[in-house]
Amino acid sequence: MKDKLYVNLGCGSRYHSDWINFDIVSGSPQVIGHDLRRGIPLADNSCDVAYHSHMIEHLRRAEAINLMEECFRILKPGGVVRVALPDLERICRCYLEKLESAVNNDESAPDDYDWMMLELYDQTVREQPGGAMRGFLKRTPLPNASFIYERIGEEARAIIDPPVTVTDAKSKTLRRFSNSLHYRFGRLLEGFSKIILRLKGGDQSRALEIGTFRLAGEVHQWMYDRYSLARLMTDVGFQKPTQRSATDSAIPGWASFNLDTLLDGTVVKPDSLFMEATKPGG
Repeated sequence: MKDKLYVNLGCGSRYHSDWINFDIVSGSPQVIGHDLRRGIPLADNSCDVAYHSHMIEHLRRAEAINLMEECFRILKPGGVVRVALPDLERICRCYLEKLESAVNNDESAPDDYDWMMLELYDQTVREQPGGAMRGFLKRTPLPNASFIYERIGEEARAIIDPPVTVTDAKSKTLRRFSNSLHYRFGRLLEGFSKIILRLKGGDQSRALEIGTFRLAGEVHQWMYDRYSLARLMTDVGFQKPTQRSATDSAIPGWASFNLDTLLDGTVVKPDSLFMEATKPGG
């Protein structure tokens, strides 16, 4: 990789020392702190790979287009862009399956149906960190834990099976729910917002509180499926959008970086849609 330049955008806690890693706030010497809504601070045609995971759905549509245009700009001809995000199609298909089961009085269906409704709406409409999902996952016992693990993997484990140390558990849970570009930026504004809230009352105070949270980045601003994501890629100039798996990629040595998987091969976000496309030329 010495002659290659790989870029990981909005990396959160998943980064690799062989990559250039960007996030809104740096939590490691290997991560560069930068607000990617302002562009990618790299030269035109300088990179071989641009990758981002579960970030673009937290951006407004115009911001998402700008980010993909920036990926196109920094990539060399023949360079690869790889995107991972929640798969709207799979969510909808699973919702319809659980709806049919619930209507047909399948005994286990109501809990699964309730969860799929949360996957569809909660992270779009929530007004506080974790939303209704966090409350659902804190149920004891959780009747459909295996189904939820199958759907969202390690995100669920961070809440359902937290470490013994309370402080560590709270920290890890927060990191899981704050693994988005805007949310971490929003935490920097929290102290200032609380001061403003004290100066207001009633509906104004609540509106400001909700607005501050919703602008912080935890909520989903848009959702994508294999058609809309491929169209976004081609609209900015990429060609041959191809659906991939967590380990399958046109990026040389991809699986060895463990960005979409744990060291044992477990997929970090099994509900993901993975797609790659290339910049013409090369």
